[in-house]
Amino acid sequence: MNERLTVSASPHVRSHTTTRSIMLDVIIALAPAGIVSVIYYGARALMLIILSVLFSVLFEYLARRIMKRSNTINDLSAVVTGLLIAYNVPPTLPWWIILIGDFIAIVIVKQMFGGIGQNFVNPAITARIVLMTSFPVYMTGFVLPFAGADAVTQATPLAGLKGIPGAESISGALADSAVPKLSDLFLGLHGGSLGEVCALALILGFIYLLVRKVITPVIPACFIGTVAVIMLIAGKGSFSFMLSEILSGGLLLGAFFMATDYTTSPINTKGRAVFGIGCGILTCLIRLFGSLPEGVSFSIILMNILVPHIERLTRTKPFGTLDPKKEAAR
Repeated sequence: MNERLTVSASPHVRSHTTTRSIMLDVIIALAPAGIVSVIYYGARALMLIILSVLFSVLFEYLARRIMKRSNTINDLSAVVTGLLIAYNVPPTLPWWIILIGDFIAIVIVKQMFGGIGQNFVNPAITARIVLMTSFPVYMTGFVLPFAGADAVTQATPLAGLKGIPGAESISGALADSAVPKLSDLFLGLHGGSLGEVCALALILGFIYLLVRKVITPVIPACFIGTVAVIMLIAGKGSFSFMLSEILSGGLLLGAFFMATDYTTSPINTKGRAVFGIGCGILTCLIRLFGSLPEGVSFSIILMNILVPHIERLTRTKPFGTLDPKKEAAR
């Protein structure tokens, strides 16, 4: 019997999964929300999505050429970033503004830090925050689905939910407010950004990612669960208020597709739980006490910055090792 022990460098566990295959799964998961946005808002939505994707890919190609690095447009990560940026803007946004968002996400946040896997914050979220603070009027031009070219812009459901926790009767305040019914929130029949309005489409995409094992449910469950608990308390036990908060704004889009970004989220389960809970707490604080009705983007980017510290505090201790401080005291 002539058996040999082969010694080689890591990795020892190999997989056929590639960056391209993962990004392709994310694109497929994002497709339902994109299809719904085109059905609801027409050719304008389709134009913004196509422009965002095309210019994200173009900016990545040019940046890699100028920096004399190997090109990475084939890994489809720029396509995913372009989709997410488009999903985070209203259908009325002028086309040239979304190009600024693409440039910020791809060139400044991603490529200037070394490319995919090197950025410390989510590119699409950073682009949305910059656009929101730079062009607040254009970034809040929300219209109802099927409203047509002559539609009048209106506030999102989150604006209507803002003052409800302080009311004596939560149910009465909900009934008197302009907040849509839960069924309309679930189907996306209200104003909002392109990819965040239809909760059903986002949930279908989330289920696909879970089945394909692209992501784990830890971060979304902790993120949404934390928001649910806090909003249930803030709403004095009103499930209608709590569900309205979950189905409104960018919570589902952020929890499913941006908070779970491999590069900017913890790699271990405990760290992911801390990350998700932190995102949920910050989102609720901004929604309940901040001047802005939405807090998902700010909460995720703040937790992105804390990821190195979260991983350091939650990393698993190798079996058989001693704590350096205890070992020094012996």
